[in-house]
Amino acid sequence: MTRCPDCGEPLLIYEMDGVETDHCIACGGTWLDAGELELVVEKAGVDPTPMVEALEGATLGGKGSRRCPRCRRKMFLTRLGPEDGVELDICAAGHGIWLDRGEMEQVASAFSEGAAGAVASYFEELYPTERREG
Repeated sequence: MTRCPDCGEPLLIYEMDGVETDHCIACGGTWLDAGELELVVEKAGVDPTPMVEALEGATLGGKGSRRCPRCRRKMFLTRLGPEDGVELDICAAGHGIWLDRGEMEQVASAFSEGAAGAVASYFEELYPTERREG
């Protein structure tokens, strides 16, 4: 069983439109395996190209306190988006990205005006029993 890197609760697997995400219903965070961030944004009807380019060019900061759910190594912190951006936890081995509640919408809106609503709607459909707060 895969555990949440934030609170340690089990991650539940959700699937929609061929995209699987690992979600923690306790803290509202989401683990996206490599490539899934782009798929979620694309499935929400937003062009992922600017975000993908920014992610590929992002500089990893120091190690955070959270561990990758796949390899259990400490993840690195990076900021994505204009100005200070959104701080994300990224597995240096390339396994994926951890997003706290609401961060997906923040990342999407940083790269495309109006994208936050589209991504929020996608997540509301993906996680229908959870009231999302952002």
